[in-house]
Amino acid sequence: MDKSIKEILWNQFGASIDMLINAISNSPDDYFITHKRFYYIAFHSTIFLDYYLTIPPSDFSPLLSFTQKEPEERPKEAIDDLIPDKIYSKQEIVEYLQLSREKCKQIIYALTDEKLNERFKEGDDPNDMDYPILEILLYNLRHTQHHAAQLNMLLRQDIDKHTEWAFRAGDINNGLLN
Repeated sequence: MDKSIKEILWNQFGASIDMLINAISNSPDDYFITHKRFYYIAFHSTIFLDYYLTIPPSDFSPLLSFTQKEPEERPKEAIDDLIPDKIYSKQEIVEYLQLSREKCKQIIYALTDEKLNERFKEGDDPNDMDYPILEILLYNLRHTQHHAAQLNMLLRQDIDKHTEWAFRAGDINNGLLN
């Protein structure tokens, strides 16, 4: 795979992760804990960023534990069935995101034409994901940016907090290097 394509993919994916980290990092501590919708979106985004970077997905071993719950067992603010087993601190979430950011960068820079032909395959059921590697990376980038935007919107609406836009990976200094 062409090096410049890897750089472009990393610049945009890394920027998306940076914006997610930035939104979470810039939320006031009391807001992060008391605004449950914000918290559940942050948790969900963190878990799925790592999950979609795990190939094969059957090897997924999250750093923050959760339990899958039926709809009637979920808090009303939850956005899916993955409910954290405890309330994780903002620092725990951000540290997990930083590890996933590095994992993502390594995956992208290790891409070869052969690896692009591998698949992210959950199983054989009709609703299971079965995507080529490039497509799951792009899907994951879109998913990450979607939730970063939601968190930024909540910060703006609820507490009039504005966070920075990242044009490329490393534009926002979240204690990370490019």
